[in-house]
Amino acid sequence: MGPENEHIAENPALNIWAALVPVFLLMIMLAYNIFFADGELMGEYSNQYILLIAGGIAAIVGFIYKVTIQTMAAEIWENLKSVAIPIMILFFVGALAGTWLVSGIIPAMVYYGLQVLNPTIFLPASVIIAAIISIATGSSWTTSATVGIALVGIGAALGIPSGMIAGAVISGAYFGDKMSPLSDTTNLAPAMAGTDLFTHIRYMSLTTIPSILITLVVFVIISLNIDTTGTADISNLLNTIDNTFHITPYLFIVPLTVIALILLKTKPLIALGAGIAMAVVFALIFQSEVLTEITETSTSTLLNAIFTDTAIVTENEALNELFSSGGMKGMLWTIFLITCAMVFGGIMDGIGALAKITKVLLSFATTVFGLFTTTVISCLGLNTIASDQYLAIVIPGKMFKKAYEDKGLAPENLSRTLEDSGTVTSVLIPWNTCGAYQSQVLGVGVGEYFLYAIFNWLSPFTTLLFAAFKIKIRQLNTSKKTN
Repeated sequence: MGPENEHIAENPALNIWAALVPVFLLMIMLAYNIFFADGELMGEYSNQYILLIAGGIAAIVGFIYKVTIQTMAAEIWENLKSVAIPIMILFFVGALAGTWLVSGIIPAMVYYGLQVLNPTIFLPASVIIAAIISIATGSSWTTSATVGIALVGIGAALGIPSGMIAGAVISGAYFGDKMSPLSDTTNLAPAMAGTDLFTHIRYMSLTTIPSILITLVVFVIISLNIDTTGTADISNLLNTIDNTFHITPYLFIVPLTVIALILLKTKPLIALGAGIAMAVVFALIFQSEVLTEITETSTSTLLNAIFTDTAIVTENEALNELFSSGGMKGMLWTIFLITCAMVFGGIMDGIGALAKITKVLLSFATTVFGLFTTTVISCLGLNTIASDQYLAIVIPGKMFKKAYEDKGLAPENLSRTLEDSGTVTSVLIPWNTCGAYQSQVLGVGVGEYFLYAIFNWLSPFTTLLFAAFKIKIRQLNTSKKTN
């Protein structure tokens, strides 16, 4: 469903306090789940269930204010239709991750990436390596849990403060997470805003690339002014990868082809489908031994890589998590979250709550810059209060979609702002799921790496700077053109 068909229902009888009841209760339940139930109040899908409960509360508010169930159901259906293609893309993303693993593409990226390490440029190299791995996997979490841990260990042996290394790893990992078509948040943001995946990535690069370049410059300066000792021993990691897979530069033909298709503005499903098909062929050509070691036949291994779980066990524990994938099945958690968010958003829309809340928020956003600022503050606030980067994208995305349209702004303005302020700042908050995870995995406190996670705190400022000076702010009537 395109943005021209999107609307937010009005309900003059509903007051702002009644409209906020489902939101307040949603925040309370999420906070309890995070702080007191370790994120598993109702099991693995706690956030999804909480969204559905909040949707039920919103429906009760709607009944009180004479909104029919048919009206609410109609809005839910419109929401679900709008994310049908993004959900299909997510399934393809899962299949791509699995096939790129068993074909040796992801291991090859790790193998060649690690070899650029040099003590004199260790910090900027860490940013680049983490970025490459995160782009390849679409996951900042996996990058930190594998290569990130190795880099922190190597850097510590060189005498570099752990906070600096963790900040470099996180900066690179979240840059890759933002720019990768395999990332769930990178698929989620355009789905919420009403644009397509590759338009979102191209437009987001306008603010993301300057932020990462500044980050690299700062780390180069830091590297030139610190003393290092020892050497970076990565031979064990390289030997393990080389012994497990047949590593060859020919494997890069697949990702380069997908990148070329993206640049040629091929439809996402076609580009991703080509990446999956080519990876299957390359797996049969280059990794025949790996395929038969995992299961009895190459066919069953490839089917598992596409649809379910795949794990390649090596002698190095640090690499085992990286060399595992959930295929399409691994995307079900995110797809369930999107579906539940659409139910909650649809009911909130149907009862007129989104229109009321948006109207109040937009009273502080009379200019384009004010609209961008309000969006950024909303994302930061939800990352802090709800402790979840997905909700920091979903809720503001749904609330502000119509507002951007009313000001004649293309939907990619909203999707870019959601990522620039929602995705990347989650790791800067200790009690956010991302901050808690990264701190635990890397063994470095948020307070230690906060200052050095330059890309993460710089991104919201960059997007606001672009808005303030009206740099590359795309209008609706030019949304199909390349700025």
